[in-house]
Amino acid sequence: MMLVQLLTHTPDPEQVAAAAARLCYSASSIDRLLDQDAVQRQALLEKILSLGHHSVLEHASFTFGIEGISRACSHQLVRHRVASFSQQSQRYVSHKEPFEAVVPPTIAGRADLAERYRDLLEEIHGVYRQLIDAGVPAEDARFVLPNAAATKLVVTMNARELHHFFNLRCCRRAQWEIRAMAKEMLRCCRRAAPSLFAVAGPGCLKGACPEGAMSCGEMAAVRREYSEF
Repeated sequence: MMLVQLLTHTPDPEQVAAAAARLCYSASSIDRLLDQDAVQRQALLEKILSLGHHSVLEHASFTFGIEGISRACSHQLVRHRVASFSQQSQRYVSHKEPFEAVVPPTIAGRADLAERYRDLLEEIHGVYRQLIDAGVPAEDARFVLPNAAATKLVVTMNARELHHFFNLRCCRRAQWEIRAMAKEMLRCCRRAAPSLFAVAGPGCLKGACPEGAMSCGEMAAVRREYSEF
């Protein structure tokens, strides 16, 4: 089962982003940058987000613990290069017990296919165990493991990259698993820094659908979903 947790983040991320923005737009000295009340800070953050001045968001970072996602999902996640990743190794962590695997809903919902899917996973695990028992190193035995194999990661992104990540991966056209993970990450971010992430989400929240002819055609429903998120 997928689990997403916000492990830690920059202390008072909204304050540090607002301080950086204030430095850009005022003559305040460094030691006065934090002299803003909550109302002033929120107004400034709303202004910079509307202007697209997202560089100040890079001063706030967020670290997540993620488990129960497939290797197929993690391969998509690590394509976001402005981030740091630490992933459970299949070289040093062997699967002597049956490995946890993710079952896509399109397979889980069909009994005949789900049974064949489970049988194949059991067969793969059997071959994996035979290789390990025969003395094949785990780093070589893992070659038979499928994209369905579950994995765990620690992921750190700054707030600017998270906006970009949510823009792409919360979209209804994103693959279902990484979309579910992205939505949970966004939920964590909105709890920790609501002003920083108030408008974060799929690209159609702020304008026309960026997918063009490939649009899901449900922009009104998407906007309603994220307004109630």
